[in-house]
Amino acid sequence: MNQKKPAVWYEHLHTEKDTGARRGRIHTPHGTFETPMFMPVGTQGAVKGVDNKTLKEIGSQFILANTYHLWVRPGDELIAKAGGLHKYMGWDQAILTDSGGFQVFSLAKARKLTEDGATFKNHVNGDKMFLSPEVAMRIQNNLGSDIMMQLDEAIPYFETYDYVKESMQRSLRWAKRAKDYHKKTDTQALFGIVQGAGFRDLRTESANELVKMDLPGYAVGGLSVGESKKEMNRVLDFTVPLLPEDKPRYLMGVAAPDSLIDSVIRGIDMFDCVLPTRIARKGTLMTKHGRVVIKNSKYKEDFSPIDPDLSYYSDNPIRTEQFGNRARYDVPGYSPYQNLSKSYLHHLFNANERLGAQIASEHNLRYLLNLMEEMRKAIEEDRLLEFRKQVLEDYGYNKKDARLF
Repeated sequence: MNQKKPAVWYEHLHTEKDTGARRGRIHTPHGTFETPMFMPVGTQGAVKGVDNKTLKEIGSQFILANTYHLWVRPGDELIAKAGGLHKYMGWDQAILTDSGGFQVFSLAKARKLTEDGATFKNHVNGDKMFLSPEVAMRIQNNLGSDIMMQLDEAIPYFETYDYVKESMQRSLRWAKRAKDYHKKTDTQALFGIVQGAGFRDLRTESANELVKMDLPGYAVGGLSVGESKKEMNRVLDFTVPLLPEDKPRYLMGVAAPDSLIDSVIRGIDMFDCVLPTRIARKGTLMTKHGRVVIKNSKYKEDFSPIDPDLSYYSDNPIRTEQFGNRARYDVPGYSPYQNLSKSYLHHLFNANERLGAQIASEHNLRYLLNLMEEMRKAIEEDRLLEFRKQVLEDYGYNKKDARLF
């Protein structure tokens, strides 16, 4: 008898011959999506400056939404009444929601942490709130996301060994409580989060205990929070091999091109970060030939395209399986911004036109989504190290005193 598949499961297609890079697919209730992947962040149920149609056309697969912000407003119960977050925001592909823990520990005021959870005042109106593993699961159940994250404590990377150990072990207990509370296993998957900062024994304990819980997927948390890229890679080197090969691996909060490639080399499948849209709103573009600060005066009379070497719209169709066995294909369109000049975008930013931030946000997301598409192809063709070398050279990582973002 065939064993029933979980709500979310990983299909391995190929491992790059010279690295640990994996080419695969993640199957969800809202479609099947290609890995490795980058997930645009829609904190409050919307990716800032980019509409859903454009997100699909530029190759977005998953969107990440934020549990804390949607709990504060408009409220998870209201979203449940609307039929869940997919229906509420008009997105019929996959959604991953974080637990809200990072925002509680970084934004909320008057915070108090106990074994039960965190009591705090929210950053909008100061109302007293309480977030526990069970509350985080209840909110995410109401949101109806395909992938939910366990509640954990977000701590600075360079905390003491004793503090990191205590926090990591509490997060393990919270993961068990989240799993026990989770009831919608047919439609939603719970991922655990490996913690332990830079301490190998703590990362090992965290990963081993989470794997024993047999969750549908695992994230590596507590990285890209101030440590060097060399340090992040060191931690990934000994952490990722501890995770199951037949389940998705997710590195939280990473979007720098070199870090994406280096993490994929180490076996990571999924990424998210606010970086591309955040820097776009300030006028910084990620292009195939490096960083462009479009507000700079040198672009006033630069009539060249924003990024002539970037294919703006994805030619990779998304398979969605929500209509039984029938696959739906989203046919890419043509970007109305593809041939606009740097001079025009420079003008929009200096004139404070909202269209400028919209174009820049779309562009930066497309840059990263295209990078992942090219990375998937490089893995299939066993040339990822060669691809890495070319990307770093083109982007400017090898230039002395290069400013990358």
